[in-house]
Amino acid sequence: MKILGSCQCKKVQYEAAQIDGPLWNCFCQTCRKSHAADHNTAARVKSEDFKITSGENSLRSYESTPGKLRWFCETCGTHVYAERPAQPGAVVVRAGTFDTDPGVVAESNVWVSHAKPWLQHDASKPSHDEFP
Repeated sequence: MKILGSCQCKKVQYEAAQIDGPLWNCFCQTCRKSHAADHNTAARVKSEDFKITSGENSLRSYESTPGKLRWFCETCGTHVYAERPAQPGAVVVRAGTFDTDPGVVAESNVWVSHAKPWLQHDASKPSHDEFP
């Protein structure tokens, strides 16, 4: 099932042919800061299944941790996806940018060791201190 997505201002648009595995909620400090939220819900997509359909020139990257690039729209600031260029083959798309229903929900919480007590999360999902 093809998933369509975009940034807030719609300048950057993409399509993902399919998700490669379950979605997860990430509570790491970098996701929390990048999204100004308690967590980010993410999906792994094989590189060959991910295509920017418009606005590629509007994307800007930030190396949030060594070797990991986070791609943002230069106009609205939406964090669209992340990649590790030294480990090609997949990107991590931000599920909050989906415009169509992927047909699945997050199955786990990761990096809960970074979760803040004033920001509650769904503890009924399997949780991991780091990324398993």
